[in-house]
Amino acid sequence: MRGWGCDEIVDHHGIEIVIVPGSELMTDHTKATSISLVIPSYNEGENLPETVPPAIAALASIGIAFEVLIIDDGSTDDTVEVVRSLSAKHPEVRGIRLRRNAGKAAALSVGFSQATGDVIVMMDADGQDEPTAIPALVATLESGYDLVTGRRADRNDRFIKRHTSKLYNATTSWISGVPGRDFNSGLKVMRRDVVENVDLYGELHRYLPVLAAWSGFRVTEVEVEHHTRLHGTTKYGIARFWRGIFDLVTVKFLTSYNRRPFHLFGGMGIISAIIGSGLLIWMFILHLAGTAVGTKPAVITGVLFEVVAVQLLSTGLVGELLVYLNRSRDGERSLPATQDITESLSDS
Repeated sequence: MRGWGCDEIVDHHGIEIVIVPGSELMTDHTKATSISLVIPSYNEGENLPETVPPAIAALASIGIAFEVLIIDDGSTDDTVEVVRSLSAKHPEVRGIRLRRNAGKAAALSVGFSQATGDVIVMMDADGQDEPTAIPALVATLESGYDLVTGRRADRNDRFIKRHTSKLYNATTSWISGVPGRDFNSGLKVMRRDVVENVDLYGELHRYLPVLAAWSGFRVTEVEVEHHTRLHGTTKYGIARFWRGIFDLVTVKFLTSYNRRPFHLFGGMGIISAIIGSGLLIWMFILHLAGTAVGTKPAVITGVLFEVVAVQLLSTGLVGELLVYLNRSRDGERSLPATQDITESLSDS
């Protein structure tokens, strides 16, 4: 199986990254010594007793230390009591409650910050993810990847949800340039380096593979079984699709222009300036020919395009200044994720 970061030399925003066949130069090839399972939960108290025990059994079968973190995202049902009961029966279970509903990305970020394992597993609490697939995903991770997504082969969801998801995944792959067919799967396994270098907010958790790949990590997908929801109803409606489109634009901007905002705003400003200049030159030629142009809409439109051009160019320059000041302040913290490849070579 090949990683998504193809074996080639990639010019990554001015940084030449050599991606070598195999995993020796891309990933710390050590075996996992501990695993943290992070389960975000919002009003899933009815599902947790049926979801958590099989997950614990799957983790135990791997044969290394593990923990299960249930992040209660401000639930209004009996989630707190259920988590306490599970923790009493299974000492590996820890519960963390958010005082208000902050969203899945925030819940995951809290879970990642509390996790102690060198491998992080994320899984939904609704019972649709197959916990017995976790060992296979971990094995794939250890074969030379940094993030493995459990691709839902046969989705057990409503017709509309299945097809909007296909459209979303195809659009995400096309715009981001990261091949994939199930970016939003709730079942993912990743190395600690990934969660330490990828910042999640809003609803960017669904773009975790894109953000990880952009940061230089090797990502892939493995087919897993998918089930119908055990109890209750989904917490997401059709509005989630439109929010996803806006988040995709955000991700595209973050991954393509976060270090060069003038390329985006400057480009749009130049286009606006060319259009405005063309209109004004046309009006000037008509004026020289004796035609009255004072009342023509093209004059106002041309001036408007020129004003917008100045605003866009100024915004781009301010953005470049902010990037420069941020890099000067943060120093090495603003640099991409790195790995000492000489250490990996000496171990091989």
